Amino acid sequence: MSKREGDGSPRKRKTDVQDRDMNTNLSSPVLAAFKVFQQELDTKHDKYERLVKLSRDITIESKRTIFLLHRVTSVPDVEEVLVESDAKLDGVRQKIGQIAEELRGEDLNQFHRAFTAGIQEFVEALSFQHFIRHRTLISLEEINAKLVFMREDKKDHKDSAEGLSMGAAVLTFHVTPTDYLLGVADLTGELMRMCISSVGNGDMDTPFQVSQFLRQIHDGFSYIGNTGPYEVSKKLHTLRQSLAKVEDACYTLRVRGSEIPKHMLADVFSSRAVLIEPDEGVA
Repeated sequence: MSKREGDGSPRKRKTDVQDRDMNTNLSSPVLAAFKVFQQELDTKHDKYERLVKLSRDITIESKRTIFLLHRVTSVPDVEEVLVESDAKLDGVRQKIGQIAEELRGEDLNQFHRAFTAGIQEFVEALSFQHFIRHRTLISLEEINAKLVFMREDKKDHKDSAEGLSMGAAVLTFHVTPTDYLLGVADLTGELMRMCISSVGNGDMDTPFQVSQFLRQIHDGFSYIGNTGPYEVSKKLHTLRQSLAKVEDACYTLRVRGSEIPKHMLADVFSSRAVLIEPDEGVA
């Protein structure tokens, strides 16, 4: 009889040990705990993906609202455009309400990266509309006041005949100061475009109003400097570029406005804006 036949098959013994360990592991409290962890992580990842999708929808609708608001420089009835933008922004608010529902009972910091881009775009669109309507900057408190939602909350009552009753639940979404600042920084680029478009349509007052407004925003960001979030300091360069283009447009209007026909002013500003960008980059 050979040695393999006398000792028994090693492969068979190894399989028996694996089966015994597997049966033991199925009832292991450690394995049961890790199954719970797996379910929690899967739930968190699914929620994160839903928030990313909502953020994309908010970004798309906010950009469409901004494109709509740029029409105010070329239409006779500005209020009609603002009313239409109100409807679009209300749809964006409903999307943010869905984010508030997803975040109910959750730590916002765990999911903030998933929806921060959409919130910044919403702040940009809302502040752009507010500037067109009031010529002022909307505050963070005013934005958060618009993000209060009423939702129906099902409550279980064992003693009642129906078993369920509907109650009103108040959901709030708070825009973080960082998202607010980043949205306002992006607003400066839209104001610069509106300034150039308004000049091309014969509006000579808007560039000076925008220039004064951008100087105030620039002063505010300069106070923050490098002490604020890293993303805010990165936006400061773009803000300075927008301010320089608007100031250059105001200078051209004040000094050479009578020399250049109105229908050619927009082309002149666009060409000068391209020339000042390399200088801003060096500075």
